[in-house]
Amino acid sequence: MGTLRGAVGFLTRIPVSADGDDWDAFARAPWAFPVVGWLVGGLAALALFVPTLGVPFAYLVALVLVTGVNHFDGLADLGDAMVVHGDSERRRAVLKDSEVGVGAVLALGVALVGLALAGLGLARLPLRTGVTVVLASEVGAKLAMAALACTGRASHEGFASAFTEQCDPTDMVGPLVVAVPAVGLAAFGGLAVPAALAAPPAVAWWLRRWADEKLGGVNGDVFGATNELGRLAGLYAGLLLV
Repeated sequence: MGTLRGAVGFLTRIPVSADGDDWDAFARAPWAFPVVGWLVGGLAALALFVPTLGVPFAYLVALVLVTGVNHFDGLADLGDAMVVHGDSERRRAVLKDSEVGVGAVLALGVALVGLALAGLGLARLPLRTGVTVVLASEVGAKLAMAALACTGRASHEGFASAFTEQCDPTDMVGPLVVAVPAVGLAAFGGLAVPAALAAPPAVAWWLRRWADEKLGGVNGDVFGATNELGRLAGLYAGLLLV
C-alpha cells in the first residue's frame, strides 16, 4: 500500500497521505506506474460521457485535474532543450532554466492541440470504444515511464536516478503483468487497443536514445515528456486503427 500511495501521490493530484518511505517504495517498484495508468485512464474516460461537443475540453480538463502540470512542465523544458544549440552540458543547463523559450511553447502547443483533437476523435466513437482507447493509451503511457525506469541511465543524480539506480531490465516483468491485461479490452475496441498500448513504449525508446545522445542520459523532464508524448501517440495509434 505504501508503494501505491507513493505512486498515486507523485503521478496524480489525488490527495493521499504519502511520505518519504512511500516514495522510496514506489522508486523500487516500477509495476506501480501502469497501476496508476489504470486509475488515471478510468477517471479521464469520464469526460467521454459529456455531450459530444464538450468532450475535447472536458478531456483536457480531466487530465489536468487528475494529473496536474508536472509532466507538461517536463515536456516544455525538454522542448527548449531539443531546439537549443550546444553540447550536453548546454542542453542540461536549459532544462534547469526557468525561462520559457520557443521550443517549450511549440512542444506544449502541439501536445495540447493534439489532445484536444484526439478528444474530438474520441467523441465520435461508440462510447465503449472511446473508453477503451483512453484506458489503453494511459496505461501505455505509464508503461513507457516504467520502461525508462528499468532501461534508462540517469544523466545526473535526481528524480530519474532514484528509479534507474534501483531498477533494471528484469524489473519490466511487473509493469508488463499489470499492463498487458489491457489487451483484453480489444473485445470492445479491436486493434485500436493493442496499438494504443504499444505506441507509448515506442516513444519511450526513442526519447531514451535521444536523451542518451544529447543529454548524457534521462532525467525527470524526459520522464514527464514520455508520459505526455506517449499518451498522445497511444491515442492517435488507437484512433487510426478503430
